[in-house]
Amino acid sequence: MATSIKLSKITKVDLRSCWQNEASDFTPWLASEENISLLADALGMNELEVKAQEEHVGPFRADILCVDPGTDKYVLIENQLEKTDHNHLGQILTYAAGLDAVTIIWIAEHFTEEHRAAIDWLNRITDKEFNFFGVEIELIKIGDSPAAPMFNVIAKPNGWSKDVRSSSQKSNEGHSDLENYRYEFWTAFCEYMRNHPSKLFKTQSPTYNHWTNIAIGRSGVHISLLLNTVEKKITIQLYMKEDIDKKFFDELYKHKEEAETAIGKPLDWRRLDDKKASSIDLYKFCDLSESHEVLFEWFKEYTEKFILFFKPIIKKI
Repeated sequence: MATSIKLSKITKVDLRSCWQNEASDFTPWLASEENISLLADALGMNELEVKAQEEHVGPFRADILCVDPGTDKYVLIENQLEKTDHNHLGQILTYAAGLDAVTIIWIAEHFTEEHRAAIDWLNRITDKEFNFFGVEIELIKIGDSPAAPMFNVIAKPNGWSKDVRSSSQKSNEGHSDLENYRYEFWTAFCEYMRNHPSKLFKTQSPTYNHWTNIAIGRSGVHISLLLNTVEKKITIQLYMKEDIDKKFFDELYKHKEEAETAIGKPLDWRRLDDKKASSIDLYKFCDLSESHEVLFEWFKEYTEKFILFFKPIIKKI
């Protein structure tokens, strides 16, 4: 005789029972590290670093201003604890017109069909540097459990069509054999990471460059994976972009012995006193004709070690 299984019912909770005011309640809640991470996960983004709340950006004002640490580009978030309206649509259009290469996230309790279609249209007609998201937020509970937030992405960039458009414009024409080799290398690396996902980082889309960047949770600082076909080596590099006074480098250098013990390899500590940037590098000399999977495995293993050791220290600087 089959045993009956008792299941709980999922119920929706009124948003205003948790956040009475958008500016004083919802925005600070969303801007916390834990909750902005939930939003980033829902959007399929690596990370979002909150820079400010109710921030003036030139003549504009954003509910939350973030930076994508992997690209150092602005991410602006507009909140509504109600149905979407034309005023907020006008605001996101103003942001897009006034700022270069931004991601704009419009969060609301409910999107009308007209406003969802407007987000789709914006993604369709704009350059790939612009990204528009429509996100509905809801609160749910199971039985007597506390309410839990859910971000439902109902409109987003059509990444596949933009990648196809971009690739068809570029194709292999106009690129050197070396550039095409790099593109194929990073494409294979992205495929490897899809099959062997990391809990600590996500990859960028493949490019023709000799590098690809990994976010580490701080704007102006990231990990670069480098491919050097001339010297036949690959590199993992902690790159500090605007370290003019060498603050980041000097703080990290205090942990040199600990870092090399944790990572298990000697590192090249490059203060670069004559440049704005600084870096900490790990090299692997290799035969690039060998199995790329071996190189990708090395990239993954030591990138994770870099993140585990350096990320907590960087966040405190």
